[in-house]
Amino acid sequence: MVGLFVTFGGYFMSHFSRKCYSTVKQQLETQAGYNPLILSEMDTVFMGTYAAGNIISGKLGDTFNPTTVLAIGLFGSGICLFLINVSLWYDFLGFSVTLGNFFIIAVYFLFGFFQSTGGPVGTAVMGNWFCDKKSVENRGLIFGLWTCHQYMGDITAAICTAIVLGAGLPYWWALFIPAVCNFSWGFLTMRLIPDPADMGIITPEVRIRMEKLAAKRAEQGSHVVDEGPAPITYMNALRIPMVAQYAFAFGFFKLTNYVLFFWLPYFLGKHFDPVTANLIASLYSVGMMPGGIIVGVVSDLFGGRRASVIGVFMSLLFVFLFIFSQKSEELTAIPLLVMLGIMGILVGGPNNIITSAVAADLASHPSVRGNNKSLGTVTGLINGCGSITASIGLLAVGPLQSAFGWSSVWLFPHGMHLHWNSSHGFKD
Repeated sequence: MVGLFVTFGGYFMSHFSRKCYSTVKQQLETQAGYNPLILSEMDTVFMGTYAAGNIISGKLGDTFNPTTVLAIGLFGSGICLFLINVSLWYDFLGFSVTLGNFFIIAVYFLFGFFQSTGGPVGTAVMGNWFCDKKSVENRGLIFGLWTCHQYMGDITAAICTAIVLGAGLPYWWALFIPAVCNFSWGFLTMRLIPDPADMGIITPEVRIRMEKLAAKRAEQGSHVVDEGPAPITYMNALRIPMVAQYAFAFGFFKLTNYVLFFWLPYFLGKHFDPVTANLIASLYSVGMMPGGIIVGVVSDLFGGRRASVIGVFMSLLFVFLFIFSQKSEELTAIPLLVMLGIMGILVGGPNNIITSAVAADLASHPSVRGNNKSLGTVTGLINGCGSITASIGLLAVGPLQSAFGWSSVWLFPHGMHLHWNSSHGFKD
């Protein structure tokens, strides 16, 4: 449970620090003087380094001490937010527009890399601790609950900013508080034991490793030293059945999420007052929390057949997106609240489970079990490739909306995913 608590808190802190920036964008523009174009470029730079960082961080977590990698991510995130505060305190932008713009973009470039450690490396540590038979049977529930960290972090960031601004404090406190929290949690993370084997606990994974070591010693002699499982290579990770398919397909789940997450407030703001629009849009994020738990529990009940449950959720989501695309501009607030809450569940379920329980299932394939450390690399590949696909897909939203209207925007991401799944599909 300690491992769950510390890694949950680490990813919570990642989203707390990540979301706090977006909650003070208006103040960065109106009070600090940053151009909206620069703020947009910060988002683009972050998404690029975050996507690449996922692939790199997963490999680092399998190669080196994963809790150290997690701690470095937390320390780095805290330092980046602190540096942004420094640029605001000393008005870098007022001293030189070029310096101010370059500094904040450079810091956010690094911020994306540090932020990328939480997902793949945290999942790897969770996989180390929850690998006994009972945990594997309930892996969907465990990881479904664990993946609530990101939404709780997002909500906490919004509440923190509301308290800061409501109390009349300078807006930069909304960046300074999560910086301190990230740094503090980094010290706690460094004290976490990354693998029960380090404490002499014999898990099924360790038992397989010991059996293979004994067989190797019988064949080559007693001089063979147990150096632990070697980290898997990227190519061997992609050779694990279904890893490449999930890495590619996850991008369309992520694209669906990003389109709704980034564009819903803007779309709803054209039909409702700002308070109502944000309330309605927030129901989508709230719905994503139980989504992962539901998919996890149901797939556990069906013996870990997660692909089948994900397929059902995806099919239902396509139906709701079609209805939403046709009726979204006509629906009143209450029907929209209900529909977006359901859509949040249908998107959040597969989105949360693929990068946690599914990745753990894939990394437990007999071809690598006991031989390689692979969970961090597998999770990083799935999450990183998904982020790259989603980032590219987001470029089509503006032109689609201009040419064909909002209906095409809501159908675009999942239509692509349904087409891909009909020709390739998942297997349990």
